[in-house]
This record gives sequence, C-alpha cells and structure tokens, in this order.
Amino acid sequence: MAIAGLAEGLTRQIEGMGARVSGALFEPVIRLGVTGLARAGKTVFITALVANLIERGRMAGLAAAAEGRILAAYLQPQPDVTLPRFDFETHLAALTGPEPHWPESTRAVSELRLSLRVQPAGMLAGMTGPRTVHLDIVDYPGEWLLDLALLDKSYTDWSRAALARAEARAVGAGWRKALAGTDPAAAFDEGQAQGLAAAFTAYLQAARAAGHADCTPGRFLLPGDLAGAPVLTFAPLPEAEGAARGSLRAEMARRFEAYKRKVVRPFFRAHFARIDRQVVLVDLLDAIHQGPRAVEETRLAMADILATFRPGRSAFLTRLMQGRRVARLLFAATKADHLHHAQHPHLAAIMEAMLREARDRAQFAGADVRSMAIAALRATVEETRRHEGREENFVRGREEGGAGRQIAFYPGALPGDPAAILASARAGAARWPEGDFGAQSFAPARLSLRPGEGPPHIRLDRAAQFLIGDRL
Repeated sequence: MAIAGLAEGLTRQIEGMGARVSGALFEPVIRLGVTGLARAGKTVFITALVANLIERGRMAGLAAAAEGRILAAYLQPQPDVTLPRFDFETHLAALTGPEPHWPESTRAVSELRLSLRVQPAGMLAGMTGPRTVHLDIVDYPGEWLLDLALLDKSYTDWSRAALARAEARAVGAGWRKALAGTDPAAAFDEGQAQGLAAAFTAYLQAARAAGHADCTPGRFLLPGDLAGAPVLTFAPLPEAEGAARGSLRAEMARRFEAYKRKVVRPFFRAHFARIDRQVVLVDLLDAIHQGPRAVEETRLAMADILATFRPGRSAFLTRLMQGRRVARLLFAATKADHLHHAQHPHLAAIMEAMLREARDRAQFAGADVRSMAIAALRATVEETRRHEGREENFVRGREEGGAGRQIAFYPGALPGDPAAILASARAGAARWPEGDFGAQSFAPARLSLRPGEGPPHIRLDRAAQFLIGDRL
C-alpha cells in the first residue's frame, strides 16, 4: 500500500510537471493577483479589465490591442476546480444594466480564466502563427494579504502593536473597556476568551468602517467557514509575569500561532506563492479625506504588503517548479474619476512617494514596482464652474443613494508636492494644515455601449500594459 501510494504521488508530480512544461512552452499562463485594502474596488477592477480585454475598443494603451494582435478573447473554465469562479457576468450586469449599481465586494478567494488569442510581434510574427495566452485572475481580500506580515511576528510583538493601535483610535474604546480588568496570567476560561475575541472583532470592524488600514487578523473580518472556530478565538493581551502554561495569555498565544500555521501559511502556499503579477488597489482619496493618521496607516500597510511579496524575476526552470516570484507589482490609487484630470498627477505623485522606501528594496531584488492613478470604471464627467469668485474644476455624476440625482463635486486641491501630505502624516497631525479634503460617493453612470466598446475607464489600459503587456 505504501509503495502504491508513493507511485501514485510520483505519477501526479510527473503529470503536473508535464502540464507546467507544456503550458510554459506552448500556452503560457499569467497568474495575476488582484487585491486591495477595504473598498478599493477589486471586484470592479476585475470586471472592467475582463470586459475591456474582451471588447478592446478602449484599450489603446495596451500595445497588443492597439496593434490589433489580440485576435480573440474568451472566458474558459478555470484550472482550479476547488475555487469559486469569479462571477463576471453578474458583476458586469450590475455595472452596465438599466439601473447600474456597485457589485458586492470580495469576501473570499475566487478565480477567472481569460484566454487571449495573440499574434506574436517582432521577428516571431512571420515565423509562427497565433498562440493562446491564458490570463488567470485570482481575486482575494486585502485583509487576508495583510495577514502575511504576521508570519514574521510573535504573539508578543503582534499584541504590542495591536494594543498600541487600539489605544490611539477612538473606535477602540469598546475594546479597551472589554480588556480592562483582564488578568492575562489567570487560568484560561473559554467563555472569557470568546468574549474578548468578540470584542476585538467588533473593534476591528469599527476600525475598518472608520477607514483604518491595518485591521489584522483579516479572517476576523471575513472568517468564511472558520467562524466560531478556536483558531479565530484569540485577542491581543499585554505581557504579564506569571503567565504560565494554562493561563489565558498562554492559550491566546497558542491560538495565534495556530492561526499562522493553519490559516495564513496554507493561503500563502495555495494561492499567493503562485502569483507572478500583482496589483494592489488603494483608496488613497478616502485615506486623504480621513486625515493624516489614515494616510500614515495606509503608507505603513502598503509597506507591509510589499514586504510580504517575494519580488524578483523568475528563472525558466524555477517557474516550471512553481517557485514563482512576483515580477511586476502595481500599486494603483483608485477612483481617479473623483478628481479632475488636472489633479491626477498629484494623486499619482503622493502614491509614488508613499511607496518609495519599500519600492526601492523590491526593485533591488529585481522586481518592477510602479504606482498609478486609475479608475477601472469611470463614473463621472468633468466640468468647470465658477465657485467663490474663481474658476474651479469639478466632476459630476450620479449621487450614490440619491435616486439617480446628478451632483457636481469639488473635493479641494491636492498639493503639488507630496511631501506636504507625507510630512503631516508622519508627524501624526490631527488635520491637514491646508484644510480638509472632501469625498463623495458616486453611483455608476448609465452607459450606452457600442459594439466593441468596454466600459469607460481611466488608465486601465496602461495598467494592463504594465501588468501583462510584455507577455503578449
């Protein structure tokens, strides 16, 4: 039986390697990971990207599309039958129907395969016919991505950081009250542990709703089938003398380590470690609206995200053995349509400055890391109006929740020098010295698309060119 099992396992490995060799040589596969922080627009990004790759009428920034070398694009069954399929058709109907609305947000891992029939360029154009390139898009919550940083932290280190953040946040009042009077060295009690975990989860939910970026562990917010399991029943506790084995703190530490071992590491191995292109979406405009502290939290979260990647170019044999490294990584500031185009360079410059330190480390390892301001689905139009005696650039669109009412919006002016934003953020200022920056929620615009046109966007084609253009 043991020999038979060993032979079966060896056969599966050989078959798997054969499939990878065949794919690498004849039908290349690009695995694109899409994630982001809360409300950054992951579902909209994937839906708009796929729709525009299928139609290609608005993809002039993607060289293969502009040159007419993408002959066809079609959806195929995904290779991983254990993952839910990304519900592209339902999401597209939500965005382009008679009463368009934003689709439901990402709550678990999903996948979609888009196959592109591409005519090679250059010297290969006259020597070979069209080939098929598969784009496997993996959608997963950004909250789970932040958990990868926990792999390098002990329970003590995580507790210190989590308690410090809760102490500095107004939404942490309920958690601080639940923690008061708790003796970490006392004997473990399951009811007490569940109460603390529930209070900590409520705090994380409130923190995310308030726009805070770092809300780990991510499965506390999106537990899936782990809801109520002991592996999610822990919370940060202060250090205490005499917290021996069997104490509340010792059991919390044990469950924290189990969370890393049973939840975070399997996710990394099954999904994240196999990605070779990645886009991280960030609602930077909302962070600026929330204030300097939210911007600093976002900067630190992005640095943690970048540190979890294994950046660098993969050798051919390494890719065949699935030891992939993320070769291209894009941090995209979303909802650029909430600004007039004159301010887009300022938004991109702020994103670039926030990434600079961590990006330099990644590029040193061989990865190509870039930032960009985009809108996967354009929901507004631009107009100039006279406001308080001067000409100002507005955007206009359907107010979300406003029964389709059209509103014009001027959020304020972003500074041309990103240092003005980052200095206040690093200093922990309560407000921006130049004044507050506004935010507005827009509903998707009603669309009338001609044949061959995907949904309107801002720089989605350039994002696609950076992420996959070299492989087409």
